[in-house]
Order: sequence, then structure tokens, then C-alpha cells
Amino acid sequence: MSVSSSQPTPAQSAAVSTPEAGLDPQLVYSKFETELQVRPDDIDMYQHVHSSRYMDYVLAARFDQMERCYKMPMEEFQKLGFGWFMAATQMNFKRPLGLGERFIVRTWIEKFTLIGLRVQFEIDRQPGGKRCADGWFDYVMVSIETARAVRIPAEIRTKYSI
Repeated sequence: MSVSSSQPTPAQSAAVSTPEAGLDPQLVYSKFETELQVRPDDIDMYQHVHSSRYMDYVLAARFDQMERCYKMPMEEFQKLGFGWFMAATQMNFKRPLGLGERFIVRTWIEKFTLIGLRVQFEIDRQPGGKRCADGWFDYVMVSIETARAVRIPAEIRTKYSI
């Protein structure tokens, strides 16, 4: 697995320290990469990756990146009593992936809302970097106890605003 990120500008770093960090539409967030490989159980009857697996790939990449890049894995959210529900998604399929192919899942936060965020993604075949899929996921932070949406705490917003 590899990571690629751009450093925030001083203006972005200053904005991140404010209580409502992440609500500024001018912020640009770091992009992170995770390399994965197509497994035999990902293949459908047409001999390419089934469309539902692309969601799994993005989720696997985000879990990796939450721990490795943001330094706050899912287990930390759970200890704090929080979880993430997927509210909506848009996936655009460009070209198929086949058995054994390696690919990069690149994700980044596009924007925060008071209770959630939008994660953009790109999936590129390796080597060569041909785009196979792209799109976004909207996630809402929820209380594990009530399963209801909650405001994203400032410290979590700040930690993820890199």
C-alpha cells in the first residue's frame, strides 16, 4: 500500500484550527492512495469485477487511510460512541477490472457538513493509471447508542481536515 498526500497551505492550516473547520468551501483536502488487487471472489459471470465490489474497494481503502493517514482508525470512533452511515453514493464506471489486476483507490474529503462529509474517490488500474471508476460517498456521523445523526465534534473535524 502506498500513500500520496499534498501539504496544506498556511491559510488552510489556519482554517483547520477554527471550530467550524471543514465548512469552508475554499479548503482543499489531502488525497490518499491505497493499492489493492482483484481477488477471484470479486469476479462476476462476465469475468470482470462485479459493480458492488467497487463500493467494497473504497470502504477498504478508507479504513486503511483512516488509520494510516489520518491516524484515527474506525475503532477510535467506536470508543467515542460514533459511527458512520452511508447516506448516498454516485459511482461512474469507466472500464472493467479483471482477475489479478492491481489498482489504486484514491480518496479525499470534498467537503464537510455539520453532521457529515462527502468523500470523493477514483479507482485507477496499475500500471498505467487508466481510470476504471470514480464518484463520491456521503457519510453521516451517528451516535452508536441512538443510531441518530450527530454533529461532528471539532476535534474530529480538525483531525480529518488535512
